[in-house]
Amino acid sequence: QVQLVESGGGLVQPGGSLRLSCAASGFTFSLYAMNWYRQAPGKERELVAGISSSGIITNYANSVKGRFTISRDNGKNTVYLQMNSLKPEDTGVYYCQGYKAWGQGTQVTVSS
Repeated sequence: QVQLVESGGGLVQPGGSLRLSCAASGFTFSLYAMNWYRQAPGKERELVAGISSSGIITNYANSVKGRFTISRDNGKNTVYLQMNSLKPEDTGVYYCQGYKAWGQGTQVTVSS
């Protein structure tokens, strides 16, 4: 059974940092690209960052370039999203996606 389980969300003040994790199981993680998406209230889900199977190639939405970093540990079947200099507009539910599967999402709220 394919599973993606996110963790690490929470409430943080503007300018703060959070690190999201996504633990994968049920498929050969090291063979697949992985992505982080987010959905803000009243908005469509958008791609935030992606990483190739090897971790060599990454891509980011313009709105997060220079602030967010996606990485992966194929030995631990886990993909991460390090989020720095967080802004209120980063608020939303963050989803991990890969191998035709989606996680349940983790809430990130940036507010003072």
